[in-house]
Amino acid sequence: MSKQLVLMDHDGGVDDYLATLLLMTMDNIEPLGIVVTPADCYIQPAISATRKILDLMGRSDIPVAESTVRGINHFPKIYRRDSVIVDHLPIINEQEQIQTPLVKATGQEFMVQSLLRAERAVTLMVTGPLTTVAAALELAPEIKGKIKEIIWMGGALNVSGNVEKGLEAGQDGSAEWNAYWDPVGANYVWQTDLPILMCPLDLTNSVPVTSEFVQKLGKQRRYPVSDFAGQCYALVIPQDYYFWDVLATAYLAHPEFYELREWETVMITSGESQGRTKVEKGGRKILAMDKVDQEKFYAYLLEQWKR
Repeated sequence: MSKQLVLMDHDGGVDDYLATLLLMTMDNIEPLGIVVTPADCYIQPAISATRKILDLMGRSDIPVAESTVRGINHFPKIYRRDSVIVDHLPIINEQEQIQTPLVKATGQEFMVQSLLRAERAVTLMVTGPLTTVAAALELAPEIKGKIKEIIWMGGALNVSGNVEKGLEAGQDGSAEWNAYWDPVGANYVWQTDLPILMCPLDLTNSVPVTSEFVQKLGKQRRYPVSDFAGQCYALVIPQDYYFWDVLATAYLAHPEFYELREWETVMITSGESQGRTKVEKGGRKILAMDKVDQEKFYAYLLEQWKR
């Protein structure tokens, strides 16, 4: 049976690196490459960390590309600095030189090239804003025929967003960050007829990164992948942190862990609710991950990272 073709587009947050790590352990997936969008990161350390992670996983055959898109609302610097910290973790700095290639094409150009030369339809695994996807579609509208579906970690349907009211000027607290960074770009994708499967905050709020989980990773430190994942999660454990991108990515290997639900939605692009993924009758139909078997999900991560 043919492996599922996947092109990943992440934006350099801690959970993005761990989603990349998880993707590399999946036997049913053929990764075509990794695009890094300059949103929840500083782009150069994010590119560097991504390439080092692929080296750690023995996947230096997978190219990395730097997207040059820009958002409307910047992620806070305190979030973005994590890309610098992860890039300096000793476990991914044991080699003198990075082996994983950085392609010359921009991330959006690489996305177009990868889709057009793919022998069959490709799943876009997007764990950051949808801006690079929108830019690729603008460059080459014909790529729509090569996209099987977009799996997107983003949006908040029936819960509050994670863009805090009061901290972001003029925001009412309804938006999720990946949508808020560039709601216009997200809406561009929303206006297509491409299949979209969301992993919204409604679900990720139920799957926190716990001290217990990090301690279990610590007991697996003899495995380099568990060691790296544990170090990353230790960085963020003092705050409220959830399995955002990792939860979305795990769907590729175990869709049976999840229950899905269809919603009619609109993407709000301006005003105090910009970046809100609003449930609205007559809106664009999307599927969203609605429930997950938490026990199986946690166990799956621990087992996959035992290498």
